[in-house]
Amino acid sequence: MLLNEDLSRRTLVHAARLDWVPSPAKGVDRRMLFRIGEEKARATSIVRYAAGSRFSHHQHPGGEEFLVLDGIFQDESGDFPAGSYIRNPPGSGHAPGSDGGCTILVKLWQFKATDRQRLVRLPGEGQPGSPRPGVASSLILFDGANERVMIEDWQPDADIDIENRQGLELLVIGGGFSEAGEVLERWSWLRLPAGSRLRAKAGRGGARIWYKSAPLLHADVCAFDNRQPPGDT
Repeated sequence: MLLNEDLSRRTLVHAARLDWVPSPAKGVDRRMLFRIGEEKARATSIVRYAAGSRFSHHQHPGGEEFLVLDGIFQDESGDFPAGSYIRNPPGSGHAPGSDGGCTILVKLWQFKATDRQRLVRLPGEGQPGSPRPGVASSLILFDGANERVMIEDWQPDADIDIENRQGLELLVIGGGFSEAGEVLERWSWLRLPAGSRLRAKAGRGGARIWYKSAPLLHADVCAFDNRQPPGDT
């Protein structure tokens, strides 16, 4: 499967409007944003766990990162409530699930081959970002491996300008903003190629945004092995 695979183009997906697609695990559904591959893929998705659902234990040879959007995500390492950001490096594995149900944004098989750091940020954890016009609060979740991952709160009606030298990927967590004549709402996902500067205007209620400034696919991304068993988290 190829979905939004052209990284040289601006890509916008209003994920909240998409149908949920079943995964191989009962009770786990997904909305696909980016995909290169079949069941085992280099992919970005929003994944929903029904209460009591889970995947069997599986490995992530290419690594994964995820942001908990609602509910509580669980695996052998702990419970992760909404707002948690986790990076599981290449070679890691787990048996993910949720007793009460949850929804996450997850990116699979997009790590640099040398990125072996596991990172756990619980809600509110991270380093404060530099003050910028229109930004009420800024939190750095990860800064390394030629990536910077942030959560920001944009003030109501604020004009936001983000330089984009490498590539930019954003997800609206709450509120919304307009960009290039289009309105982005909760769970809208925007990807901009390097050199496409973000010029946005926050909505009347402001916006809460997760975003990553990084190459859209690292030149030394961890090698893909389609023989691995499936698993979206």
